[in-house]
Amino acid sequence: MPLGEDGNGWKKKTSDIKENYDFKEVLGTGAFSEVFLAEEKKTQRLVAIKCIPKKALQGKENSIENEIAVLHRIKHENIVSLEDIFESQSHLYLVMQLVSGGELFDRIVEKGFYTERDASKLIRQILDAVMYLHDMGIVHRDLKPENLLYYSMEEDSNIMISDFGLSKIEDSGSVMSTACGTPGYVAPEVLAQKPYSKAVDCWSIGVISYILLCGYPPFYDENDSKLFEQILKAEYEFDSPYWDDISDSAKDFISHLMEKDPTLRYTCEQALQHPWISGDTALDRNIHESVSAQIKKNFAKSKWKQAFNATAVVRHMRRLQLSTSLEGPSQITTTSPYHRHLLLPAKELDQEEDEDEEEDDNMRTGVEAVPIGTVSEAVLTAADQPAGSEAEL
Repeated sequence: MPLGEDGNGWKKKTSDIKENYDFKEVLGTGAFSEVFLAEEKKTQRLVAIKCIPKKALQGKENSIENEIAVLHRIKHENIVSLEDIFESQSHLYLVMQLVSGGELFDRIVEKGFYTERDASKLIRQILDAVMYLHDMGIVHRDLKPENLLYYSMEEDSNIMISDFGLSKIEDSGSVMSTACGTPGYVAPEVLAQKPYSKAVDCWSIGVISYILLCGYPPFYDENDSKLFEQILKAEYEFDSPYWDDISDSAKDFISHLMEKDPTLRYTCEQALQHPWISGDTALDRNIHESVSAQIKKNFAKSKWKQAFNATAVVRHMRRLQLSTSLEGPSQITTTSPYHRHLLLPAKELDQEEDEDEEEDDNMRTGVEAVPIGTVSEAVLTAADQPAGSEAEL
């Protein structure tokens, strides 16, 4: 269906988007779009607006229509929402919920205390959100830690799923077979180029659960073909000493999700009923020291050389005395090794960027992760990818 064919249900016509929103700062740029931090004039609410020139959509209409079709249907407390769609003569504007709590790994590293029970609560939220998607016939196809962001800086903030650029709405009788996703998290049946289903998301949740309990990925090799071979065989271990203090229940839970045969793999509903999620088998033992050390070692990245201008959000919220939460006082302290960078003046930030880049070049990176900032990556998805970039494996 061509863009705009379904009329007012999808888009609001506008001659000038700035009549409705006050554009503040650029958050990021993609190959075909820009993302702005903006304030809705009527409500003073902060949002992220993805601005896509219509001329950039020529030949890519299906890609952006897919993203909009998916996002437009989703309303869940653990999923970044598409709040509005505007169309002018020259542009399409996607108004997205602003997510400002930072990414999953950074929050874990910053904690002083972290347990299996904390990981279980995180996974329960993810399972609940993905079950909601599956019930709607939507398969995410690219679940990974980088796409899991916190709504706010509050301690009890919800975790949010973002980035629907590779999502697919299942039609009755349709079969998915496109090889897509992120290598370390993709299910064996995808690599085997077999028809697949929503079970691919459950595999990815198993991989994420594994990482949350040890800090390193279950599959890794610098050679992609060897990595794929490991995944195809579902070859992974609960290595000592990293798993010695992890409960058998947690290992059982992961084993049911990282099951090679998709017909035997747990569904989200089954996973939610597992005692590690629904019962009291998740341990309260502090595993922070080991997990955070492994996260820093295996997911090292040049934090500030990235598409997102993460400082813009913090800077603007501080000016509005809203901090990083849209409600309540600031929780950012300059003692945080991550947030300290967000508060630095531009000159000092550039200097530290160079130091971080040099340090990261000397570190062994355990997995290739796409760095993102403190704003939802959902606003930089399908339309920002060059043609044919759907992570063809």
